Amino acid sequence: MYTPAHFAAGPGTVQDLLSNPGAANLVTMTAQGLLATLVPFVFDPDVGEHGALQGHLARNNTQWSEPAVGEALAIIQRADAYISPSWYASKAEHGRVVPTWNYTTAHVYGQLVIHDDPEWISSQVRRLTGVHEAEFEHPWSVDDAPERFIAGQLRAIVGVELVISRIEAKAKLSQNRPEADVDGVVAGLIGRGQSDMAADVERAR
Repeated sequence: MYTPAHFAAGPGTVQDLLSNPGAANLVTMTAQGLLATLVPFVFDPDVGEHGALQGHLARNNTQWSEPAVGEALAIIQRADAYISPSWYASKAEHGRVVPTWNYTTAHVYGQLVIHDDPEWISSQVRRLTGVHEAEFEHPWSVDDAPERFIAGQLRAIVGVELVISRIEAKAKLSQNRPEADVDGVVAGLIGRGQSDMAADVERAR
């Protein structure tokens, strides 16, 4: 990943991306070429030296059964947005401004491990569900569904675990602009209803 020094993501940003990934694009190189799937993940810091991203694929998805050649890659991304040069105070000063795109992303590399074990898969699904249901007033639990139904659903998926070997992360959030330009970017993003990106830009000041 091309990462100028002023856009390098710090440890806190990396931890946030891993702990709250939502979903990531899992990419593997196979004998059939590149394969990719958007997969919800949870991060387990206790696996290997750098932790692991754990998720599952549909059993009918051939990505899990096609052996990966070399490292696999998970691409995690937070909010992203178009940045208009019209938001910059410096536009009125000298006009030497152009559009850009703001984003925060991590490329997570590692060994892909397949888990075709009902107990591991059940645990992963329960943990994934628990993470995303935690903020609901009445969180749904796997145990709310009939046991036979859940057993059938679990047979239809296969566990995947990316044991992390290295991470490249980038936070491109207007850090290279003067303060007045950053003020304009935040106001412009809020005006367009992109409050998540505006908050990321504020945190990166």
